[in-house]
Amino acid sequence: MPNSVFEQVNKKVIRTDVSQGGEVIARRGAMLGYSGGVTFRPISGGGGVGGMVGRAMAGESVSMMVAEGQGNALYGFRGHYVTVIQLNNETLTVEADRLLAHHANLSSSVEMIASGGIRQAVRGAMSGQGLFTTKLSGTGSVALLSHGGTFEIPVEGTMVGVDPQAYVGHVGALQIDFKIQAGIRDVVGRGSGEATQLHCTGHGRVYIQASEEKF
Repeated sequence: MPNSVFEQVNKKVIRTDVSQGGEVIARRGAMLGYSGGVTFRPISGGGGVGGMVGRAMAGESVSMMVAEGQGNALYGFRGHYVTVIQLNNETLTVEADRLLAHHANLSSSVEMIASGGIRQAVRGAMSGQGLFTTKLSGTGSVALLSHGGTFEIPVEGTMVGVDPQAYVGHVGALQIDFKIQAGIRDVVGRGSGEATQLHCTGHGRVYIQASEEKF
């Protein structure tokens, strides 16, 4: 487990210590500044620190870099809001383009968000929802990007509906399904979140942004 957690400097910037065994993986272009003996190197797909894998499958190519050495680093990206999530032996599923940074000890994989096959995937593409997501598992900090900030909704056995364009990620044993409300789509438009929804069931928590603006 890393010795430090991500520190929120303000709504759009985080600071983190970097050390041996406490390396940090972040998207390229997100490093704002650093101090001490910190070095940065790119990560290519197919393995490496933190078990990072390529995202070419989804067309969601988010280049990453790892910070190593001893010191601290500041991260932010294009003025987006940053939310820090602390995982405690948990799994976070998040859209690849919403991921700013995470501790390198967290294991990573890429998978489809829905289990409904091609039909569900097509619905996701039509709604603006990414077809593939990143899964991070273990204990450590994760920093997510959003438009207007991110807030948490608990899911405890009852269904929670989420606008696909507002969805950022979720933690826990949740089933996420795409649903199209046939009666509503002709009134509000087929591209609207009111017509196309994500239904979240199970036990965990879902994170949504305070905006429908796409990344």
